[in-house]
Order: sequence, then structure tokens, then C-alpha cells
Amino acid sequence: MQNLTLEQKHQQFDEFFMIKHNIPVNILVLEDDFVLPEIDDLHQHMPYEFQIASELSAIDTKALRPLRRLGEHAVELAEFLNHQSRKIDLMMSLILQQHANHEQTYQSIQFGGGGMVLGSESELLIGAAIELKLFLREEASAIFCFGEVIACKPVDDTYHVSLIFTRIREEDQDLLVKASLHLQAANLRKRKNQDKTLKN
Repeated sequence: MQNLTLEQKHQQFDEFFMIKHNIPVNILVLEDDFVLPEIDDLHQHMPYEFQIASELSAIDTKALRPLRRLGEHAVELAEFLNHQSRKIDLMMSLILQQHANHEQTYQSIQFGGGGMVLGSESELLIGAAIELKLFLREEASAIFCFGEVIACKPVDDTYHVSLIFTRIREEDQDLLVKASLHLQAANLRKRKNQDKTLKN
């Protein structure tokens, strides 16, 4: 990532589908000499609450996998376990959101698997390394990763800051993609229902 040109970073940023949606994001602008961790070491840099949430998610996946071999008899059991898992996710989401530092909380304008655009009252320098905590309420989860500012454009009285993810775990990137697609599907359903209401 560090060896890419700014143009290449913009191309990579545009490769992923992005959806316009507000999610709370904590940002911390890092020092110029900060050395990004390797992807394999990212877990060690996460706050403890994020590490626990990650472990719980991995346990869920492992617990449900053996049920697939049991065939149709396992459907009700899998559904029950999914409901239990959802309750734990909601509790973890609440705990993670207590971790939010409201002085550093921004709102996304749009996000996707490759990066996001934030609204900011102050200008951020292109090339600045950023520590990010994303709170996905709809998915009852949160993501810890690192990003880099690739654009900062003045819009009205604020700035639209484009960030590309420079260090993000594959499962977290998949979660962002899934979240963006879920939101798009929900928006399409809402629009379809509104159209039906107007026709009636």
C-alpha cells in the first residue's frame, strides 16, 4: 500500500461498491513516524474489547459449521443458536460503543469495503495515517483498522475526507461489504414499498 501512487490509491478506493450512510467513526490522526503494523499483527493493536468481539465472532462461525453436516434436523437448532449469537452481538455492540471517544467521533458520508468518506469540520492532510474504529449498529459490530487520507475537499462549511483502508482484516472488510449490501437491499425495499403506497 505504501508503494502505491495517489492515483493508484484512488483507483483501489473506487474498486469497491460504496453506499451513502452515516455510521459513527472514531479517528485518531497518527504521528508522521508511526509504523503501520503488519496485517497478521493487527489483532495485537486492537483495544481489548475489539479483541473479545473478534474472538466471539470466530467462535460463532466454528460452532455453526458442524451443524451443516446434520442436514434438515439441524435447521431449528441453528436458528436457535443464531438468535443466541445475535443477543451476544447486541451486548458486545453496546460495550464497544461505550469505547467510543465522543471528542473524536465523526460521521461517515459513505462507506464500502475499500474505504470511506467522512464529514469533518477541520481539514486533514493528504497522506496522513489514521487509526479508525467503525461502529456498525445495523450489524451489531465494530471494526478496528488503519486508513490513509487520499482526498480532502471543502464542501459548504465542512470537509469531505476520503480514507482508504491500509490495514484491515479480511473478515472485517467482508463485514463492511456485507453491511453495505444489506443497507442497499433495505433501501431498495423501502423505495419499492413507497412506490406501492403512491400507486395505491
